[in-house]
Amino acid sequence: MSVTTSELPEERASSDTATLRSGSLGTADIAFFVVSAAAPLTVMAGVAPLAILLGGIGAPVGYLLAGLTLAVFAVGFTTMSRHITSGGAFYAFITRGLGRPVGIGAALLALIGYNGMEIGVYGLLASTTRDTLHSLFGTDVPWLPISLAGLVLIGYGGFRSIDFGAKLLGVLLVAETGILVLLAGGVLVKGGAHGLSLGSLAPAHVFVPGTAAVLAFAFAAFTGFESTVIYRREARDPERTVPRATYLAVGFLGLFYAFIVWVAVQAFGDDQVVRAAGKDPAGLFFTAITTYVGGWAADLMHVFIITSVIASLLAFHNAINRYALALAEEGVLPRRLGRIHPRHRSPHVAGIAQTVLGAVVVLAFWAAQADPYQQLLLWVNTPGMIGLLLLQLLAAIAVPCYFRRVSHQEGSLRTLVAPVVAAVLLATAIVLVVGHIDLFTGASPAVNTLLVIVSPVVFALGLPLAWWLRRRRPEVYAAFATEPAE
Repeated sequence: MSVTTSELPEERASSDTATLRSGSLGTADIAFFVVSAAAPLTVMAGVAPLAILLGGIGAPVGYLLAGLTLAVFAVGFTTMSRHITSGGAFYAFITRGLGRPVGIGAALLALIGYNGMEIGVYGLLASTTRDTLHSLFGTDVPWLPISLAGLVLIGYGGFRSIDFGAKLLGVLLVAETGILVLLAGGVLVKGGAHGLSLGSLAPAHVFVPGTAAVLAFAFAAFTGFESTVIYRREARDPERTVPRATYLAVGFLGLFYAFIVWVAVQAFGDDQVVRAAGKDPAGLFFTAITTYVGGWAADLMHVFIITSVIASLLAFHNAINRYALALAEEGVLPRRLGRIHPRHRSPHVAGIAQTVLGAVVVLAFWAAQADPYQQLLLWVNTPGMIGLLLLQLLAAIAVPCYFRRVSHQEGSLRTLVAPVVAAVLLATAIVLVVGHIDLFTGASPAVNTLLVIVSPVVFALGLPLAWWLRRRRPEVYAAFATEPAE
């Protein structure tokens, strides 16, 4: 009688028979991965002041609108997740809706997008850690050792079991959101600078020229929320867990972002916050928490920004590994990348490859004497962000195309109306992001043009790759994203 992998002790299962640890993740665990990837504290302290500076006191509404758009997208997205169970998530959905050539292009785009979102953040880890050490201890350290130490730490976290990662992210997420809640409590108890105001919700303050820039920042703040479906194979009762985690993550991020930005406005007052943001955008939240809570809380916020970045890195690292695993199982990437650790049940070979790739990019920027924030973070992150937005758009378009061709019992609201509305809104979001790309990068027009075209070019390369696979490896092409991964 044959013995299944699930019956083998973890220590005895070989790399060839080991599988991902099914049934390990509940709704909260998956939500932790998604929300941690967004790095709420880093987004608020590092980016929200710029949103306030450009959009004024109506900035909180921009985050609500972005959250609402992605909630509409999630309707069709999660509906399709009940019908397509491949570990390839985005590219599997797009393949089934729009065809294999488009799906293969989407697979390349997913690899570039998620790697860009993670690897660039090693520059942010270096800059925030360096700034924190200087702020707290007056010491100056080079950035390269910090980034390399981060690579080792994240590589180890991805090597361990998925439930280990979920527990770690849970602790880090509580820390970073907790410090923001502490700030909110201080502001609310003391009534803000001049009393609490709802002026941020007034149409006159929302519909201003800077709102487009706020929306661009807001959509970027949700990047990675769609990775819930990547963990389907490790989820408990995935048909319920994955949709719940998706809506929980989007709802939490949208409401939490809007609330915290509103709190920041109250901390300085409707008539003073824009001036304060313009004077010291990087210090806006630290000034607020020092005023309303105390200097010790500002020191704690500095430390928790580092842990926020670490949590984001680990979340993206795990997502990348599972995409690489799925593509290795498909035969598009080398099969070796699909090996799973017999004890930890993690895609450890894919994790090692991703860590090596990150090290190569980090070392290349260091050798070029680049700035870890201005170049490594912004120049690598920006194409990743655009790539993931393009994937969301393609997935939204794929939903009605897929359901039009198959028999199902889903309602038209989920399979047609919501996806079409989401596609229009996501296309608008991409236009806003590209139109304000200089706000994200601070780079020259030539560099910005290059950063914008990376994702479309990578996607376009999928077409000749699809042609090559169809001619040279027809069995791989024929089976691509058509069967659930084992």
